[in-house]
Amino acid sequence: MIVLGEIDLMLEKLPDWASPQAVEKTVLTLSDKTYIHREPLGVVLVIGAWNYPFVLVMQPLIAAIAAGNAVVVKPSEVSENTAKMFEKLLPQYLDKVRVNNCCCVASRRIAWGKYMNCGQTCIAPDYILCNPSIQKTVVEIIKKTVKEFYGENVKDSPDYERIVNKRHFKRLMGLLEGQKVAYGGETDESACFIAPTILTDVNPEAQIMQEEIFGPILPIVTVKGVEEAIQFINQREKPLALYVFSDSNKVDFAFPGNSGMGAYHGHFGFDIFSHKRGCLIRTFKMEAVNGIRYPPNSQKKVDWAKFFVLKRFSMWKLGLVALAVLGIVAAVVIKIDRWVDVDDVDVDVDESSSLFMHGG
Repeated sequence: MIVLGEIDLMLEKLPDWASPQAVEKTVLTLSDKTYIHREPLGVVLVIGAWNYPFVLVMQPLIAAIAAGNAVVVKPSEVSENTAKMFEKLLPQYLDKVRVNNCCCVASRRIAWGKYMNCGQTCIAPDYILCNPSIQKTVVEIIKKTVKEFYGENVKDSPDYERIVNKRHFKRLMGLLEGQKVAYGGETDESACFIAPTILTDVNPEAQIMQEEIFGPILPIVTVKGVEEAIQFINQREKPLALYVFSDSNKVDFAFPGNSGMGAYHGHFGFDIFSHKRGCLIRTFKMEAVNGIRYPPNSQKKVDWAKFFVLKRFSMWKLGLVALAVLGIVAAVVIKIDRWVDVDDVDVDVDESSSLFMHGG
């Protein structure tokens, strides 16, 4: 009965507990969707006890699965029959995930995030995972975008930075050794310059895939599908950031991490087995507006950025302005209505059919 009650409670309350929590918008995210999303912790270990071998496994298991986690169950070795029951039943229930990709806007935004500050950004895309069928398309779009951002000669662009020092430059050059360069690759050690570079057909075991690149070198690793992509990611250290580009708004990814300890009954169980991740879903529209952050830079772009960002506009302030304007308009309308009494208006038409209004 305890387990059935836990299941009933979870089925009743889960839609509410898992619902996105709205986040106040700023002027920079007016056209976007911002919210806090409850995210699975990843893989959760449930260790059962012999005194209540069924309940003490099922209660945390229900909460962990409800929060979207993968669960490793370790029943008590003392309660052998219960352990055998779990071993037989649990593997029968599995879910699969699908994903689609959108190339054009994705490649453009990847180029911006990767080559900004010459790739020396902690959350810059370290590598791309894509289907072999779209690898060539991705390369071509990124090449076109780089030329748009930095011109035909990237080295002469005032918007393209340099590697911080020669030691880091030499490290990046070492990572490039033996790789297939599909685009870029030009270097100048005296100027600590490395052009925006794309690598294709990269071996996952190559040195460049074993550490954070922190430079303008973008490897592309091909995968057959989402399952292989997830496996590839989970075999490595948990990334600081992950960017998923898809036409589907129902894609979920689970990330590995420590589950920790705490209460797991009811709502507390859902909370302890999930993580609040802040989410921003950028629309594939308004690229013209996004142009303010893309190279080439100009004083006009800087002025607009200062106006919107430094002035710290908010929806609340904009709402007050809108209410003030509506108040003024309403006051004017009321004043005119009092000045002009419609019942006492005389209309005269002269020979030229001009219209005159005379207040009584």
